[in-house]
Amino acid sequence: MDYYFLTQLKNSTFANALLKTKEALQKEGFGVLNEIDMKATLKKKLDVDFHNYQILGACNPSLAYEALKAEDKIGTMLPCNVILQEKEKNFIEIAAVDPAASMKAVDNEALIRIAETVREKLKKVIENISV
Repeated sequence: MDYYFLTQLKNSTFANALLKTKEALQKEGFGVLNEIDMKATLKKKLDVDFHNYQILGACNPSLAYEALKAEDKIGTMLPCNVILQEKEKNFIEIAAVDPAASMKAVDNEALIRIAETVREKLKKVIENISV
């Protein structure tokens, strides 16, 4: 079982792919709680060059609330990460975690049902990203 959903954008700038990803997340009820620029972080901390790589911490507040009520330690797995990376110029990969895959480690039926809902929403996000 894959632990992520993936799409690829050809002939897209990284900035455009980032914008499209945030728009697709918003359409499915997600906000972006944090953004981590791995390229800049690795340059600053290790003085190494790395390709464009951004991590978005996405959260659907109502579903996160339901998950926290079902399992109070589930915050260790929140928010849902979505990554964008540009290994080749204007060729962007966008991937989102499959929360249902990671939630199988937790023995809580209510949480698994919530994770399935989040899974379907994140899957739609990835499917709906277009240039």
